[in-house]
Amino acid sequence: MVIIMRSGASESHISTVRKEVEARGFEVVENRGKENVVVAIIGIIDTNQRQPLIDHFSQMDGVERVTPITKPYKLTAKAAKIQTKIHVGDVEIGNGRFVVIAGPCALESPEQLMSAAAGVKAAGAAMLRVGIYKPRTGPYAFQGMEEEGIEIVHGLKGEIGLPIVSEITRPQMVEKMSEVVDILQIGARNAQNSDLLKEVGRGVRPVVLKRGLSMTLDELMQSAEYILSEGNPNVILCERGIRTFETATRNTLDLGGAAYLKTVMTHLPVIIDPSHGTGIRELIAISTKMAVAGGFDGLLVEVHPKPWEALCDGPQSLTIEKFGKLMSELKRIAPVFDKAI
Repeated sequence: MVIIMRSGASESHISTVRKEVEARGFEVVENRGKENVVVAIIGIIDTNQRQPLIDHFSQMDGVERVTPITKPYKLTAKAAKIQTKIHVGDVEIGNGRFVVIAGPCALESPEQLMSAAAGVKAAGAAMLRVGIYKPRTGPYAFQGMEEEGIEIVHGLKGEIGLPIVSEITRPQMVEKMSEVVDILQIGARNAQNSDLLKEVGRGVRPVVLKRGLSMTLDELMQSAEYILSEGNPNVILCERGIRTFETATRNTLDLGGAAYLKTVMTHLPVIIDPSHGTGIRELIAISTKMAVAGGFDGLLVEVHPKPWEALCDGPQSLTIEKFGKLMSELKRIAPVFDKAI
């Protein structure tokens, strides 16, 4: 059960509600969005208690409504309606816009970074993605520039001119990475790393949370709940393909599951990663157009100045030229689906 406070409810009203919940023997998790404060009641509520509790809290000063949520995720559920818009600088995610985040899978050099940043910015991308740390399947694959990469991004941030999205792999990295990047990404391998989820939940940066390789939608929601329950409402969910029996593509891009996630399960923004979702450069454009038509909130796509020389994921990376052509096409079709890029 969640108690949604009115916009502008006073701290006194919020405190009174919290104390009333605790006085009845329940735990409280409070989450503050830009529009509402939500007080989640954590604990087993007997069926006979439910309606009396709804009636009681609905009449308290400052309360907009009380919503029963039986799922283990209270704050991420669509019924909670805590946060549907996320602001990163001048970029707004989750309010009718289709936000494109583009850039190389991995940082390889200052020159490569600046070339990619200039290219995707000129084409109309709203944010730059770049991998500083790269968790890989095998220990001998390129793992990213790591500490050196942080220094490179920090030194060039002012010249890049776009908000930066980059993956984080360990709880100990949250503070340092938050000084350099604007959005922290949690990749598929760490999507159920509860220590990392809690730590980014205590942080100040928005989080892109990718769906794990074999993760159900319910499990993805519970991972997001870890972050929101620690106080960070700024979570963007990302469908990046799941592992199935099909071998024609790198992963199976689950657009149906992502649509169910967005329309039925959650109020959080949902974006699509067709690069990992398919693993095939030639399938990125059509997957992206389906994402626009499906009403999703954005795109996370890999773009490299020279994909044939990329140290990781070259076959699923667009050239800057192909990315520019894709963006031109998206700008023409987005208005048909009431989206703006």
